[in-house]
Amino acid sequence: MRKTSIRLADGRELLYYDAAPHQGGDRAPGTGRDRRTLPPVATGSEIRLDPLLGDPVVIASHRQTRTYHPPTGDCPLCPSRDGRSGEIPADDYEVVVFENRFPSLTGSTGSTGSTGNTGGTGNTGGAPGTGRCEVVCFTPDHHASFADLDEERARLVLDVWTDRTAELAALPGTEQVYCFENRGAEIGVTLAHPHGQIYAFPFVTPRTGRMLRSAAAHTARTGRNLFDDVLARELADGSRIVLMGDHWVAQVPYAARWPYEVHLHPRRRVPDLRALGDGARAEFPGLYLELLRRFDRLFGEQAPPTPYVSAWHQAPFRAAGRDGFALHLELFTVRRAPGRLKYLAGTESGMDVFINDVPPETAARRLREAAST
Repeated sequence: MRKTSIRLADGRELLYYDAAPHQGGDRAPGTGRDRRTLPPVATGSEIRLDPLLGDPVVIASHRQTRTYHPPTGDCPLCPSRDGRSGEIPADDYEVVVFENRFPSLTGSTGSTGSTGNTGGTGNTGGAPGTGRCEVVCFTPDHHASFADLDEERARLVLDVWTDRTAELAALPGTEQVYCFENRGAEIGVTLAHPHGQIYAFPFVTPRTGRMLRSAAAHTARTGRNLFDDVLARELADGSRIVLMGDHWVAQVPYAARWPYEVHLHPRRRVPDLRALGDGARAEFPGLYLELLRRFDRLFGEQAPPTPYVSAWHQAPFRAAGRDGFALHLELFTVRRAPGRLKYLAGTESGMDVFINDVPPETAARRLREAAST
């Protein structure tokens, strides 16, 4: 993999990732220079601590002006061609990562501690919203999706996620790195071009903190690892297994929150992407692409593409219990039936109590039936 770094017109970093060096050893021709005239990025994020729940909340009012559903001809993530200039100066690319122009978190990170405490209580004491937010473009094809990639490109994306995890982990104050993709207007995506994002958080996210506490309690009670025991139970039961390889297992959780939700675990527990072995890296692209294609077949060949969130859960870098955490990818859709969405209603939004209309065993069976022929 070859990585080439340039600066955009407003000073943000952009990185080209190519599976192999270009002829002559340089990424040019086509890398280009950002010829736009852009004002400096102006941000003012703040992290406030909810005094009742103890959860950090990011206040980022500058994001109100971010790009919102532009026409295809004005897509900022397409290559710069035919006289138009977007966020990517090159006329072609494989995978590109750049600093978000409208970041939720920005600037040099400063540690807020592994518990997510920003130092304030009540209505005062917020901390600067430091961190880093990046955009990942998987392909120059505006009308494609991740499921349309070939295995070589999907492997390159995996290598990019791993590289960015390593680079962002080295930034002072980074507590956790989160790689994810939102697809579909139903999810809230405002740019149709296939892309994902990466956040470097200066705190441990609430979801991860809950998993760490559950894992610690399980170990104290049984002496065993919670993630290992959950995976072993699913393999023994079998009814919620979707597909398996030599190095990965995809299964619907026993208490799935979403109508169709799959967790993809490496068989050998590792804390984050950096620790994956060669076999797991080689097997991941084909297995993950098959999983995404099954999601697209769930509701019939004529149905619009299935909206989804794909989220890598990685261990925080300094939190207690890191070594017992298990890297896994969570994939879920808000579509519960053709033409019908799962909305977060009063119980979910108000009380965080999810009510799932699709039994996890039924979801797993349907995903098995959607296998490629």
